[in-house]
Amino acid sequence: MSTWASDRGRDALRSGTRALFLSLLCAVFGMVYERFGHGVWSPYMVYAFLLPLCLCAAPALLLALRRREMPPRWARVLWNCGAAALTVGSLVRGALEIYGTDSRLLPVYRYAGFLLLSAAALGCLVRRLLVRASGAPAGRRPRQHP
Repeated sequence: MSTWASDRGRDALRSGTRALFLSLLCAVFGMVYERFGHGVWSPYMVYAFLLPLCLCAAPALLLALRRREMPPRWARVLWNCGAAALTVGSLVRGALEIYGTDSRLLPVYRYAGFLLLSAAALGCLVRRLLVRASGAPAGRRPRQHP
């Protein structure tokens, strides 16, 4: 196996474990908030951990298992920002529901999250189509040692 293939798997594994850790933090935060919520709970707070788990950890770990190449950095940043916007929006909505209030600004999290996720997915799709049309090999090239 070349070092390029092992680097690809290592990057995906590192990204997946970070996302698992963030998902665990969201789950612990939701449990603590629920514990001190005096019996009031919100499904947005309880299930907020599923967003980073399904949107970030699962795809990255699948790429690591299959030793596939990670998307370009700009796409990962957009995707992770979209997942973060949806997760924070879910936590804020859950906290506001537990508190017993609402905000007109809550849909902004959802719209921003879906816009960023869509931009990342569409950008990767266009990039892949352009690479196929040009006939160039996809992905980054292995590093050349001097």
